[in-house]
Amino acid sequence: MIELKPVVLERSGIRLEPLAEEHLPGIERAAADGELWNLWFTAVPGPGQARRWFEHAMAGLQSGTMLPWAVRDANTGEIVGSTRYHDIVAPIDRVEIGYTFYPQRRHRTALNTTCKLLLLAHAFDTVGCAVVGLRTDNFNFKSQRAIEALGAKKDGVLRHHQARKDGSVRDSVMYSILRSEWPDVKRHLELRLARHVASAEKRSG
Repeated sequence: MIELKPVVLERSGIRLEPLAEEHLPGIERAAADGELWNLWFTAVPGPGQARRWFEHAMAGLQSGTMLPWAVRDANTGEIVGSTRYHDIVAPIDRVEIGYTFYPQRRHRTALNTTCKLLLLAHAFDTVGCAVVGLRTDNFNFKSQRAIEALGAKKDGVLRHHQARKDGSVRDSVMYSILRSEWPDVKRHLELRLARHVASAEKRSG
């Protein structure tokens, strides 16, 4: 049975730090870049909501169903988002990755690929997970494309599954990566990250 504990994960200038109260100002600034809370199908904290968002994450940590991180750019020290394991089912060695957001200016960069590599490697190689799940709103087409681009397999759609922040009820599109699939997914993501880095170096050069 898997056992999860808060831990710092780092590579390629990105550091995942166990979420703490000190991260809240940076979390608010990251969410404000692009006013991500205006997307009705996301769970990004809006103005004045970061405290409640943080308390929900801490409640999940205490119950053993969540393990949340703040995402920091190790080169600048700036908080550039958040992510977490959630819906942890330790007896069957399962976690899900979600509650992820980044500032709009960091979309379509190496940030998400780096974070997913860190989280998946920790889940499969260190913790010993049998499967890692991902889910998203049926109307969050951008998220669905991003998850599929990771190499996750679509499991199906759970109808009338989860309440949105506005009180409406969403269908959840469910994905997963099995332990046996992880080596190929890892190779794919490592190549993708190398291409991101090469593209960034070419632009800066």
